[in-house]
Amino acid sequence: MAKLKMYWYPRCGTCRKAKKFLEERGVPFEEQHIVENPPSRAELEELVRKSGLPVQKFFNTSGQKYRELNLKEKLKTMSDDEKLDLLASDGMLIKRPIVTDGERVTVGFKEEQFEENWVR
Repeated sequence: MAKLKMYWYPRCGTCRKAKKFLEERGVPFEEQHIVENPPSRAELEELVRKSGLPVQKFFNTSGQKYRELNLKEKLKTMSDDEKLDLLASDGMLIKRPIVTDGERVTVGFKEEQFEENWVR
């Protein structure tokens, strides 16, 4: 299995839980700070495609920026291209953590999902 990459934000409680989960199970992964070094638009496009999820699911809907920009309403009329451009413009808009092995992708942290996808 390829080494995992986790896009995360150290001050995010959910990200810290995900990191602890992987560490406790001895799953090797590399970290990428989602705000200081956000995924590029091309990377995001690839992550969305491999996840099988709609672009919408990649937005951090509980984030302050999301609310400030009134994205709940705006996203309804935006194209996927516009959504990807917006996500690529600011790491704080991206739901986290995003974990990938290059083939599969999980967004957010649910223990069962991590157990199923990332623990061997």
